[in-house]
Amino acid sequence: MLVSSFIAKKIPGLSALLVFAVLMTTVIVLFQHPALTGDVNDGIGLLNTVLTDSAGSPYFLVTTALLCALPIFMKLPKKQMLQLWVQFGILLVLSFAAKTGLKHITEVPRPYTYELQQLGLVDSVEQFYQLDAAGKDQVVELAKENVSDWRIRHWQGETNYSMPSGHTIFAAICVVFWGGFFFRRKQIIPALLITLWATGVGTSRLWIGMHWPLDLLTSIICAGLLYCLIPEWNSANSK
Repeated sequence: MLVSSFIAKKIPGLSALLVFAVLMTTVIVLFQHPALTGDVNDGIGLLNTVLTDSAGSPYFLVTTALLCALPIFMKLPKKQMLQLWVQFGILLVLSFAAKTGLKHITEVPRPYTYELQQLGLVDSVEQFYQLDAAGKDQVVELAKENVSDWRIRHWQGETNYSMPSGHTIFAAICVVFWGGFFFRRKQIIPALLITLWATGVGTSRLWIGMHWPLDLLTSIICAGLLYCLIPEWNSANSK
């Protein structure tokens, strides 16, 4: 009985995550991986930068604050708000730990490192990852002649490994938790808005050249597994 009740409480969140997974898969299937070299329309560059920054350091803190403020605007009981914040906080800590650990285990090179190889800036992607932080930034700097600044600024800031996507794990955590929160309350529009934002974050990671499609799907799966680990309270699921 306890197990079935626990699973039932997870269904809204996992349903929201499934919608995200379907949307992200659709984008992956339809989205032609962009050429990472050449000029970029400033509007497109700005849009992708805003989306990716909203789930990355330090601006993910702004996104987190906005989401955590929702229960306040909804005037939920203080106890319920505290429980929601504790659950979300646990999820964030687990997701950051999982992301860091998996990157060290998988050691999948980022897509843009292959572009650096094709430009002749490194002999191989393995050579790139053998460089220290300053050396990596220097190589990326040399790519400015062929690559838009909209992408370069992200390449220079993220020279670690690719799988999983930390940005997408964060976005997926927001979907599974806050999207599920709204699904549970039958408030579909805010749940879908969060899911569409998360899809935009994932798409921006592909456009910038930071991640492979499998990185994004792995991140979504990780978020779902982590969500199943956090405790549930009856009061946190009531209207």
